[in-house]
Amino acid sequence: MRKVILFIASSLDGYIARTSGAVDWLFTDQDYGYADFLAGVDTILMGRRTYEQVLSFGEYPYKGIQCFVFSRTHGDGRDEHVTFISGEIESFVKGLKSGTGKNIWLVGGSEVIQSFMSHDLIDEFVISVHPIVLGEGIPLFCAPLPTRKLSFQKSRAFDTGLVQLTYFSQPVPDSEFEKI
Repeated sequence: MRKVILFIASSLDGYIARTSGAVDWLFTDQDYGYADFLAGVDTILMGRRTYEQVLSFGEYPYKGIQCFVFSRTHGDGRDEHVTFISGEIESFVKGLKSGTGKNIWLVGGSEVIQSFMSHDLIDEFVISVHPIVLGEGIPLFCAPLPTRKLSFQKSRAFDTGLVQLTYFSQPVPDSEFEKI
């Protein structure tokens, strides 16, 4: 079965973008494992506002990769880069996961992440924490969320101060969780 992986960057205070949606604070001096990660996915999922932000970067970065955008305003349909999905997320994603192929990348944003969390659709969390406090912005996780125990996989620290954390969404026995 394919995995849905949330591979995302966050500020130290938990924001994925400025209030405007800008991500000018993200480190771009190296790829922080991005190229290897991208080679392992063949499907990308994101919300409409995230998609609009991606389009503002210039040339579309995900050519040749199947992309779906969840949108209440676009309805079902296509443009030159993506297929828009306006229906129920849970059954759509479960269908993708049960199919064949590489992993599935959940890019963002926070409303889509909240829906995925509510339906327990994220299998792996890879969060790159940048050493910056934004003070305000678009949060990584929007409330309300269910309580979710995660299983620590690894961490990786970079000279720039960025720390990349990887967790699996697997049940952790209560006795192990209490040790943390």
